[in-house]
Amino acid sequence: MQKPSLAAAEDGRYEAVRRRDPGLDGTFYYAVVTTGVYCRPSCAARLAKREHVTFYATLEAAEGAGYRACKRCKPEGTDDRERMRAAIARACSHIESATEIPKLEELAAIAAVSPYHFHRAFKNALGVTPRRYAMARRAERLGAGVRNSSRVTDAAYEGGFGSSSGFYDGAPRALGMTPTAFRKHGSGEHIRIATVATSLGIVLVAGTARGICAVRFGDDPDALRAAVVGDFAGATFLEPDADFEPLVASIVSRIEGEAQQAQIPMDLRGTVFQRRVWDALLTIRSGERVSYGELARRLGTPKAVRAVAQAVAVNPAAVIVPCHRVVAGDGTMRGYRWGVERKRALLERERR
Repeated sequence: MQKPSLAAAEDGRYEAVRRRDPGLDGTFYYAVVTTGVYCRPSCAARLAKREHVTFYATLEAAEGAGYRACKRCKPEGTDDRERMRAAIARACSHIESATEIPKLEELAAIAAVSPYHFHRAFKNALGVTPRRYAMARRAERLGAGVRNSSRVTDAAYEGGFGSSSGFYDGAPRALGMTPTAFRKHGSGEHIRIATVATSLGIVLVAGTARGICAVRFGDDPDALRAAVVGDFAGATFLEPDADFEPLVASIVSRIEGEAQQAQIPMDLRGTVFQRRVWDALLTIRSGERVSYGELARRLGTPKAVRAVAQAVAVNPAAVIVPCHRVVAGDGTMRGYRWGVERKRALLERERR
């Protein structure tokens, strides 16, 4: 026996089918047992009896249950997808203007779908959950606000924080350091830094208390240090300690082609899109090669190959975020920030 709440929800859906409500297209599908067909809520076909109708949140679920698409309303067409894209765009606009991170139920109501369906559709479309998207967008606004505002507290509201207490609690997680330190190019931040000679040249490793923030190749250790110091001009740079040295050793081992199981903590900062690309790079297995086009398709943005390539190019952490595993569509090596020969050597070592 159905629970009353579920029965009431399905009765509401049946009422929407009876009204042929186009506003609910894409939010659910109904299937008719006697015909074996599933439809949109707005389908103009003859209304089936309630006892012959069942409901599904997605067309995949309806097809998985053995139903075929209605030839009249064509639920497998693009209209529902376009409607959902528009709903997600409305939710993103709401996230941009909100002073607090909106709850999932609030965003789902704006999209006029269930929280479960909205969460799934949002992640499929953007590659991140609604909450993670909201947190990343807040971090971007916060960074811009801290740099440009005359007072740090002004940036709290520009960054989407509704209160100063929430700002100071959440800002270090968003920026990787306190707002004042960020505004002063890392003033007050302690960054440990080491340069080590490897078979592929000098590698610089830098990290905060939260994790590695930079891994760079070069031929001149002084030039590598100068570049990182320039990025964090106000920070205090320290020599490696007992906690930092094992991280450096683990990164060097990876460079030399030695298998590593332990994860390396990272403290990387970038835009929402850059973080999505870097996260996708982490899923490429050792020894695997992926084209920029394939990486864009994995992200659900097949037309954004150029943007994906740009995000790969600015990866701040060589080797531990394996951008060297991305190659041109024809398989050739090109565009590696630290030199094509290093890229080729890293890939050859991973194939052994």
